[in-house]
Amino acid sequence: MLRTPLDANSIVARQRAFFETRVTLPLEWRREQLKALEGAARKHEADILAALKADLSKSPEEAYLTEVGSIYGELKNALKHVKAWMQPRRGSAPLVIQPARAYQYADPLGVTLIIAPWNYPYQLSIAPLIGALAAGCTAVLKPSEHAPETSRVLARMLGEAFPPEVVAVVEGAADESRRLLEERWDLIFFTGGTSVGRVVAEAAAKHLTPTVLELGGKSPCIVDRSADLEVTARRIAWGKYVNAGQTCIAPDYVLIPPELKGRFTDLVQKAVRSFYGPNARESGDYGRIINARHFERLCTLAADGKVAFGGERDAASRYFAPTVITDAPLSSPLMQEEIFGPLLPLVDCPSIDDAIRFVRARPKPLALYSFARDAAVNDRVLSETSSGGAVTNDVCVHFAAEGLPFGGVGDSGSGGYHGQASFDAFSHKKSVVKRPFALDLKLRYPPYVGKLGLFKRFL
Repeated sequence: MLRTPLDANSIVARQRAFFETRVTLPLEWRREQLKALEGAARKHEADILAALKADLSKSPEEAYLTEVGSIYGELKNALKHVKAWMQPRRGSAPLVIQPARAYQYADPLGVTLIIAPWNYPYQLSIAPLIGALAAGCTAVLKPSEHAPETSRVLARMLGEAFPPEVVAVVEGAADESRRLLEERWDLIFFTGGTSVGRVVAEAAAKHLTPTVLELGGKSPCIVDRSADLEVTARRIAWGKYVNAGQTCIAPDYVLIPPELKGRFTDLVQKAVRSFYGPNARESGDYGRIINARHFERLCTLAADGKVAFGGERDAASRYFAPTVITDAPLSSPLMQEEIFGPLLPLVDCPSIDDAIRFVRARPKPLALYSFARDAAVNDRVLSETSSGGAVTNDVCVHFAAEGLPFGGVGDSGSGGYHGQASFDAFSHKKSVVKRPFALDLKLRYPPYVGKLGLFKRFL
């Protein structure tokens, strides 16, 4: 069936005309939109859970834990705090410009584009949309075509809740994304891989459009000899194999002293069996790879080392078992590319010094995880490495901390969101100084002869 070419220009023009009416500025309008979004989310909750099951084989429990429930939390937080977020923030006015009051105003950026990924296709679509609406922006959402059932539910759900001049959903594939990126936006919010992130940044640069880029990378786990190895293995296994490893902040590889590698492998295997039973294929809690192309990519990566356990797979159902791999060459694709699947390479790393050097020699990751009973070890890892976020003695849980901004650094992204950070991402921080006409001091006006000493004193 032939599709009508996307008229992106008309979509943007309609939203821009609406935004220019300034109707989005009042608190009441923003709260109405957030309540409408919450109502739509609750009305379509069963549809969302079914779509996530169809696209990624997520159980209802995992889908609620990792996607649906967190959206309710973000909405509750935004509705509670948006009034405070909108208030001008006081700044300091130096003596030389007194009498004066300094403020920072949050202006909505305007017409925004949100491009969402397929791995958490609901959560990573709606979370930035909450920020856009709270900030008083309009939004065009482009869900991922690789999660088609979720994309369809999002289009129906948001189409019922909002007129297209407020929120529009554009379904489609690369051609639709390309057409959208040709337009001038006031912000582009992109979640996805680093290579596509570069394409988005290049398109945005043509219009000097600001971007929030939530990318990925190879997030390391550093395991110290002082760590509780059983708890460490269980937590890493959970973070690695939830959503079949298709998580941007999943542990990508483990740096571990060589003498601990065998026991750690056994403990990860024990944890996997406690999660999914003797055969993860039969567990309703274990997901599937999103499509055949990514399945084949993982098969190729798995050949780069020795399978310590796991490795079973079925192309027809896109099942790939939880897998631990050892002895992979550091130059191999497994150790160079983001894995984004249930493969966990173990890398011999005799000391914390070696682990820190290993991490610092590579692009900055989206997340970093350090495991040690010795707090000084964890503190040293945090202070001597750079990453988008970090957790000590656990994995992934920083994503759930609503009061903390979530985002990357360097190759793993730029900008952040969640909670107030989402509101800030879609706002321009306008600096404002308010002065009266009274007390117009002559110090700043020419002639300046003889005033150098006063400038040095007051500036």
